[in-house]
Amino acid sequence: MPPVLPDFSNSVKLKYVKLGYQYLVNHILTLTLIPIMIGVFLEVLRLGPEEILKLWNSLHFDLVQILCSAFLIIFIATVYFMSKPRTIYLVDYACFKPPVTCRVPFATFMEHSRLILKNNPKSVEFQMRILERSGLGEETCLPPPIHYIPPKPTMEAARGEAELVIFSAMDALFSKTGLKPKDIDILIVNCSLFSPTPSLSAMVINKYKLRSNIKSFNLSGMGCSAGLISIDLARDLLQVHPNSNAVVVSTEIITPNYYQGNERAMLLPNCLFRMGGAAILLSNRRSERRRAKYRLVHVVRTHKGADDKAYRCVFEEEDKEGKVGISLQKDLMAIAGEALKSNITTMGPLVLPASEQLLFLLTLIGRKIFNPKWKPYIPDFKQAFEHFCIHAGGRAVIDELQKNLQLSTEHVEASRMTLHRFGNTSSSSLWYELNYIESKGRMKRGDRVWQIAFGSGFKCNSAVWKCNRSIKTPVDGPWADCIDRYPVHIPEIVKL
Repeated sequence: MPPVLPDFSNSVKLKYVKLGYQYLVNHILTLTLIPIMIGVFLEVLRLGPEEILKLWNSLHFDLVQILCSAFLIIFIATVYFMSKPRTIYLVDYACFKPPVTCRVPFATFMEHSRLILKNNPKSVEFQMRILERSGLGEETCLPPPIHYIPPKPTMEAARGEAELVIFSAMDALFSKTGLKPKDIDILIVNCSLFSPTPSLSAMVINKYKLRSNIKSFNLSGMGCSAGLISIDLARDLLQVHPNSNAVVVSTEIITPNYYQGNERAMLLPNCLFRMGGAAILLSNRRSERRRAKYRLVHVVRTHKGADDKAYRCVFEEEDKEGKVGISLQKDLMAIAGEALKSNITTMGPLVLPASEQLLFLLTLIGRKIFNPKWKPYIPDFKQAFEHFCIHAGGRAVIDELQKNLQLSTEHVEASRMTLHRFGNTSSSSLWYELNYIESKGRMKRGDRVWQIAFGSGFKCNSAVWKCNRSIKTPVDGPWADCIDRYPVHIPEIVKL
């Protein structure tokens, strides 16, 4: 009877071999320098003090050499510090918590759908199937005008929603940070589908009587990833404007964009999108370093708009009856996967440890030279980040990223629970997720966070933050009254 070979793939010893490899490659410089330094130290001990003094005296220095060397060192240090990018701090942020009067349980949503689409029961049934599999819970919220039968998506109602969401988030940010409106140097507001005149940024300036020389920007039409585009814009502005504060407001106004037609591709957003918004304070002031929560490390943006399919996969248009809606195409997930691949190709070398980069390089060379059928190596991004904030665009988005990045259930917990509690709040969903991690008491000093978002166009944007200090569990915020109930089990299908 031949001996049975052990299953090396599941062997505990193999796990320690992998850990040893990672430690060896990631600390190769340290492990190389230590023996050299020990050797030099032993050689110095062997020489003795008299020989060391004799060696020093044999070196001839004159005043000109010393002054030139000092000048060169000072010049190089000056150039280095002048060219070094300014550090961007995330001082704090605040998320809008919708009032309970805006809550839309499944039963309410389906009752409204049956009354609004009473002439098309197939569309009602389609929405029910989507809602059953959406991953949303019973506490998500829609703005008051959508609660009417039929909905009343007027300009006045849309402005009312914008004021409620944005002003609530701004007031909470002022309260948390002690920031005064006159201290804001840069204001960026992003809202994809509602772009009135005057702009939403002008609305904020008018409400809080901001300075006349404020640098304000209003981003629209950029989808669910616009929040990170706003962060990138704020970073660039803070690099050229020293000693400044920037406030970024991310939201999506639902009122004018609730689709009342029968096209299935356009009914899908009705089931997923909900009220939400966030206000974020960024600063390049050194005085904010101690109290700031995070430091911005990287922002990577990927745009696939040159491809026609990618450009049209999320598209605002009229249906056959002339009703405007957002059409989501079936190949959306495949396009998102390609955008993510391009994004992490750029992000990988910036954040991955040497051990993962070496394995990726060796696999790539092996596929090119030896066998193209070799399975490509997927880098372990868990070596680079402690926390992941994946845009809560829908259950399929989270499932796909968890699979592709080989993440654990805990890594995607914040995204799934945000989708369950608040729904898809568009560009602000990343901040609800970050707040979930903080509310669970998991954010420690030195932890790295990866925010990933997708948006129309088609775009995949990501940002990397490093925690500046261990963060205490917040006593307020959107999760304050329900964090003890989470995480909850979310079944594959909720029968309605």
